[in-house]
Amino acid sequence: MQYKKQLTKEQALQKLKHYCAYQERCHSEVKEKLYSLGVWKKDHDAIISTLIEENYLNEERFAIAYAGGKWRLKHWGRVRIRYELKQKQVTEYCIKKALKQIDEEEYLQVLHETAAAKYASLKSDQYLVRKKKTMDYLVNRGFEMSLVNSCPVFVK
Repeated sequence: MQYKKQLTKEQALQKLKHYCAYQERCHSEVKEKLYSLGVWKKDHDAIISTLIEENYLNEERFAIAYAGGKWRLKHWGRVRIRYELKQKQVTEYCIKKALKQIDEEEYLQVLHETAAAKYASLKSDQYLVRKKKTMDYLVNRGFEMSLVNSCPVFVK
């Protein structure tokens, strides 16, 4: 049986500084990394607080970067972004701040364009089938049901 070599607190801190400098991280990701490195549990809080003090770890900055990235690259809706951030144990304050960064006008434009593209891609003749599939698709992408219902694509 092979045992992992135990890292010192300083070695773990150096590794985590590189880990956090490479990409924005949330607290839960850093905790998982600490476990995977085999760091003593008693050292976790001290290492995390050092990372916060030295500005390597900032949950608000992470939430804004994460929400912005998922919005710009994948066009996820606010519901999906909120859910994913909750899964990463980000605070409600940070989630709200991150979601405020999404421009409302651009959000609605992307919703309408996505709805139109999906609706047009469905070749089924029945209007209700196409509407249902398009609405399900938009809700799964994380758009709010109230906004999906008021989409101009569905107004006949």
